[in-house]
Formats: sequence, structure tokens, C-alpha cells
Amino acid sequence: MDTIAAGFWGAFFCTATMMLILSLAAFVRSHRRVALMAALTSLASAGFVVSYLGWLPIEGPLEARVLAHVAVATAVSLGLMLTSTLGMLRQRAVGRRVIAALVGAGLAVVVAGWALEPAEALALSSITAFAVGAVMLVVATRGARRGDRAGWTFVAGIFFMLVAIAGLSWIALSRTHAWPVHAISAVAGAAYLSVVAVVLWARYSYLLELSEVMAHGPNYDPVTRMRSHSETGQMVGDVFFRRNAEARPIGVLAICVANLYALENLHGRAAFNHALFVSAGRLRRCVPANVEMGRLGEDGFLLLVPHTDDVQRLGQLARNIRDRLMRPVTLSTSRDPAGLEAGDTNWVADVGIGVLGTSTQVRPSQVVGTARAMARTAWSYASRLAYFDKEADRIAELLLDETGVPETPHAFAA
Repeated sequence: MDTIAAGFWGAFFCTATMMLILSLAAFVRSHRRVALMAALTSLASAGFVVSYLGWLPIEGPLEARVLAHVAVATAVSLGLMLTSTLGMLRQRAVGRRVIAALVGAGLAVVVAGWALEPAEALALSSITAFAVGAVMLVVATRGARRGDRAGWTFVAGIFFMLVAIAGLSWIALSRTHAWPVHAISAVAGAAYLSVVAVVLWARYSYLLELSEVMAHGPNYDPVTRMRSHSETGQMVGDVFFRRNAEARPIGVLAICVANLYALENLHGRAAFNHALFVSAGRLRRCVPANVEMGRLGEDGFLLLVPHTDDVQRLGQLARNIRDRLMRPVTLSTSRDPAGLEAGDTNWVADVGIGVLGTSTQVRPSQVVGTARAMARTAWSYASRLAYFDKEADRIAELLLDETGVPETPHAFAA
């Protein structure tokens, strides 16, 4: 094989390997059906390419027979996965007909291939694989015109698949070494896997959000994609009362954004929602997975950190949150979806964070009220961090040096 062709195929296999690794990671976490579909797509595509490039340890008529069977098996499996992604298998009656048609057509081609010469059987199977892809292209196009979720993105992916199948069939039948044919086939195959990965990731993200909605019901907040204020109260009660009877250390962080209401008064509710959306997204990305989160009123968030009341550790987390939330952002004031990317308002969140290390024996209402009062008090501090100094019985500024060790605080009467 030409060096240039080998480079293009190397890029294809890197794409397939990356897709497989990401699908396995998603499989371990959740939504295994979507992850399994991505893994099977990458494996089937890679196996098809390896076979058609002549890398199997067989030659001659036997190789042509094996490639004919590989083509049919790959066409049927990819056809089933594509129809499943398009939602055609959700209705049992329709799904059974689709499965029966694909499997029946595949068996018919295999049986017919044994009545032909090996090279002719390979050509028939390759045409069948292309035909299955063409049918999927028609179905996807009809769905895109109706406004299906995958839309024209999926149409583009199937088109790339057809180009790859045509190029690989040409390579297998003629054994050509022309690098442009290999390059076009490899690029089309990598593009197909990339498009499928994008479509499946959109499906995966949709299922993640749907699981949150199903878990929290009407108390799920679509702006922040977190628990609403009322659901946060239930979360606090669950942590403090229902899980275990014995006392446990727990860290509480209350975050209040001072200038959200001013933003709404100046630029409207759309800018308020955009700022809240960005702040919640940044918060989710910088908080460890074991931390429980929810909204606290209209202008804040509440975080519960289990199994720790160490102010130093909580302060380090609070500092990371403060640095992330106080980054500048350009907000959109338009309610029109077409104008969302054209931001015209520069905004920096004025954040205050209250840090409290306590126990589950303390009344939850007292804990939340104290943490929120500290967060509002922190607005007046340069560090924007406040904690409760038990020795002085006061709210004090939490100052951390570069190592995260609290420095001598400035007291403020509670």
C-alpha cells in the first residue's frame, strides 16, 4: 500500500478507536444502549475496512467468499443500527417488519452468492451493502424534511458511508493501489464515524437531561438544569434526616449572585436567564461528582459536600468556584433563537460564597440560613468568601494563601 494511502487509513482507524474508547466510557457511566450502538458501529466499520483492504490472512477465491459474507453481515448490522438511531424500531410492528426485511434480504443474498463465482458473489454483496445504504439515505432524507432530530446531519453521514462503501468495493474488486481512491474512501469513512458520533452524542445528552427530568419531575429547573428551590429543600432534608440516623460531618456552600436583579432590570429577563444558564453550567463543570447541588432562591445555589467539615478543603472548592463564576461572559438579550450567538452585553457575576463546616445533627433550616447569610455578607469582602468563626462567634472573611491554608480573617459581626 502507498505511504499516503496508509496515512489516510491510519487516520480512519484512529477515529474508530477514539469512538470505541468514548463509547466504552459512556457504557460504564450510563445509557448503555446508546454507548453499545456507538461501539458496534465503530467495530463493524473497522472490520469491514480491514476485510476489504485485503488484510485477512487468506487469499484467492476463499477470500472473495469471506468478503461477500462480511459485506452482507456488515450491511445488515449497520442497517439495523441506523434504523434504530432513526427511531424506526420503536414501534414493535414496524420494527419487526424492518428487521425481517433486512435479515431476509441478507440471507437471500448469501444463498444467491453460493450459486455464483466467488468474485461475482463479492460484487453482489457489495452492491447489496450499497443498496442498503441508499435505502437508509432515502429514509433519512424523508425524516430530515419532516424535521426529525438528527436532520440533515444524519443524511450527510449516510452519504459519506456510501462513498466509503463504493471506494472500498472498488479496492476489493480491482485491487487498485491508486492512493486517491484510498484517500477518498478513508476520509469518507472517518467522516461517517464522526457524524454518527455527533448524532449519538446528541442522543446521549438528550437522555442524560431526560433522566434528570424524570428524577426530579416538575421540580427540575430547565434554565440551570438543576434541582429547583423546592426540590433543593427536599434534597437537604434527605441528606440531614433520611439517609442515616447518626451524626455525620457535612460541608455546606451557599453561592449568591448579587447583580442578577440589576441585570434583569437593565436588560430584561432573557439576559437574566442567560446569565443564570452560564453560571449554572460553569458550576456543574467545576464541582466534584459527589457534591449535591440545587438552586437557592432566584439568585443562588446550594452545595452539600458529604463527609467533610474541613474549612480548608471547603475553602479551596469555594475559591475554584469563585474564580470560575467570576469570569467575564458576553450575554444575549434577544429571545429570538437566531440572535442567541450575537451577544451584546458584557457581564461579570458579583459572587458571594458562604463556607460552613457543620454536622447533620444541626437543624437544616439553620444551616441553610447561616450559609446564605454568610454568602450575602461575602459580597462586601475582597475575596468574596466568608465563613463562620466559631471562636469569635462571627462571620469572617475567608482568606486562603496559595497553598489553600486559611489566613488571619477579618471579623464581621453576625
